[in-house]
Amino acid sequence: MQFYRHGLSGADAKAIADVLDTPFLTSGSVGKKVEAMLCAFFETPHALLVNSWTNGALAALLAMDIGPGDEVIVPAQTFIATANMVELVGAKPVFVDVDADTLLLTPAAAAAAVTARTKACIPVHMYGLMCDIKGLRAALPASVRIIEDCAHCFEGTRNGELSGRHSDMAIFSFYATKNVTCGEGGAIVLRDPDLYATLQQTRLHGMSAIAADRFKSGQYRHWDMGRLGVKANLPDLLAALLPGQIETIRARLPARTALADRYRDAFANLPIRLQRLDPDCVSAEHLFPIHVKPAVRDAAIAALNAAGVPVTVNYRSVPTLTYYREKYGYGPKDFPNSWAWGEGEISLPLWPGMPDEDQAKVIETIKTAVVPLCR
Repeated sequence: MQFYRHGLSGADAKAIADVLDTPFLTSGSVGKKVEAMLCAFFETPHALLVNSWTNGALAALLAMDIGPGDEVIVPAQTFIATANMVELVGAKPVFVDVDADTLLLTPAAAAAAVTARTKACIPVHMYGLMCDIKGLRAALPASVRIIEDCAHCFEGTRNGELSGRHSDMAIFSFYATKNVTCGEGGAIVLRDPDLYATLQQTRLHGMSAIAADRFKSGQYRHWDMGRLGVKANLPDLLAALLPGQIETIRARLPARTALADRYRDAFANLPIRLQRLDPDCVSAEHLFPIHVKPAVRDAAIAALNAAGVPVTVNYRSVPTLTYYREKYGYGPKDFPNSWAWGEGEISLPLWPGMPDEDQAKVIETIKTAVVPLCR
């Protein structure tokens, strides 16, 4: 049994071969085509491909001139990259506990964390369930930028709206396990033309022109560096894998939803916790986590593994990991909802094409090997 299987195959190699037949392997015409597709999909005027969510976020923070002395609100329950990028630019991540049921950052909790130093907020669409970005925009001062962490949520919606509608920008991940993937990569969608122009520079060392633009019309163009940037662009070799997935992502969501619903129905009356879905949302169903008593979590993982069921943990409470705990002195009581969830979370296998018999085995193992540990 596999924990996850991407939807790419040898047939997708032709798109890469087509790039190899051109003289341009890095960011070029293929990437621009994908960026246009992203603009159309999310109904935004601007999109930029990046080589990871992480570097995209770093380029975004640099474009917003966020640095030492500034604060950025982040949820305590997320992947470490959300907070790490804030640390890397010298700003302070201000952790906020998530809702105990949805595991999302709420507008009220974020607003309560605002200080005179707050420059931005990074809400995370955890496991594919969208935060209330419209509510967050209304709750925060207009001066506070909102950067959506959409690493788990490409096709998910809230009140029928996709990401990028009410924020300053939305950043996606195309990592190997994402619903849209090219192995490593990501994208940013946004509406502000000035921020887009700055982001084009911070995405590539702060340079004023990318390689493709420096050789337009067969003549070399000089470039300049007006600000600090990183190396965050995505090459056409990887971008070539994305068009077909973007075109079919909506059609593939029902398969993910059916698998997740089968889990939810099977676990409804068991002594385990599930993320509560919001009726206003259509989840991207990126991951399917369950929660057991922290005292039995490792035993539950061992029982699942012994039965041939691969699982993982997504994620622990970030501020209580060693680096943040030692630097800021956080403890479990500072973020009780995030801590409690992170100490008992187990992510189960979920991917379109997962055989029915594999999912049936996961469910049966939960009932026969994990539930007895929870009673």
